[in-house]
Amino acid sequence: MTEGNFVDYVKLQISSGKGGKGSIHLHREKYITKGGPDGGDGGRGGHVIIRANEQLWTLYPFKFKRHFIAGHGGDGSKSRSSGAQGEDIYIDVPVGTVVRSTQSKDVIFEITEAGQEKIIAEGGLGGRGNWHFKSPTRQTPRYAQPGREGITLDITLELKVLADVGLVGFPNAGKSTLLSVLTAAKPKIADYEFTTLKPNLGIVDYRDYKSFVMADIPGIIEGAAEGKGLGHYFLRHIERNSILLYLIPADTPDVKKAFDILQKELVKYNPELLDKSFTVVLSKADLLDEELLEEYTKEMKDTFQDIPHLIISSATQFQLTELKDLLWKQLNP
Repeated sequence: MTEGNFVDYVKLQISSGKGGKGSIHLHREKYITKGGPDGGDGGRGGHVIIRANEQLWTLYPFKFKRHFIAGHGGDGSKSRSSGAQGEDIYIDVPVGTVVRSTQSKDVIFEITEAGQEKIIAEGGLGGRGNWHFKSPTRQTPRYAQPGREGITLDITLELKVLADVGLVGFPNAGKSTLLSVLTAAKPKIADYEFTTLKPNLGIVDYRDYKSFVMADIPGIIEGAAEGKGLGHYFLRHIERNSILLYLIPADTPDVKKAFDILQKELVKYNPELLDKSFTVVLSKADLLDEELLEEYTKEMKDTFQDIPHLIISSATQFQLTELKDLLWKQLNP
């Protein structure tokens, strides 16, 4: 999945349908010249419904369509016939979509399960026909209710990527390269910061036809929790990954300090991220000679004693099989 068609933030305007008018009608047929009121009710306006669709991975379908209007209810007619209900309109979104009010920024609800449906805007009620208003003192009421107006809302859809493994690291840490080697994904790769501007997803093939999903997410910088760099645009995607893979390049002066900065930014954004399982990986091992590799191996062991850790190289595929084994074990304890 390329950056060009990955859309994870859109603003929409939605309108539910107006209810139909109640009918003002007096019963008339042969030999009955003064029948009572028999005007039917107007039909309900159509709802706007948000629906989870497992086949969708992105909000790209909304890139060119931002307005959604449900059908209006039909008017009532004679013989107490109710008007037709307005056609409901369904807005299909990926699992992991957050629906917010554009104006207040408040979360209205989240779509977290396959097949989930939520009415975001109810259609207006149809007006009651004049037969409802008949009484002993009012035998032939000549009025009925109009239908109620629908609701118009401005909403924002935000997608939080659902993946088994989320790659966490500074810009240019080698996340996109690792994803391109382990999966069939083709993220943009270049030797400068913030090459990746939007998440990329890839499926990692494992033994015996098993697989898991890995997400390469824009690089984090110190201060991201306050919105620096790509800030919250990056951090919200971390929330729904099963485990986190901290990627620190071998040319980093202080590995422990780099790890602490990354973890601090995640915890400042959402303390619950501290509860996630994670692995620490030193990447770009091809930059190390044998002596340095031995030193880094000892340093990683001393620094991350009880934390799963590994040294890899995407360029030479050094220990990538061991990495997949380690991640699979964490995903399936």
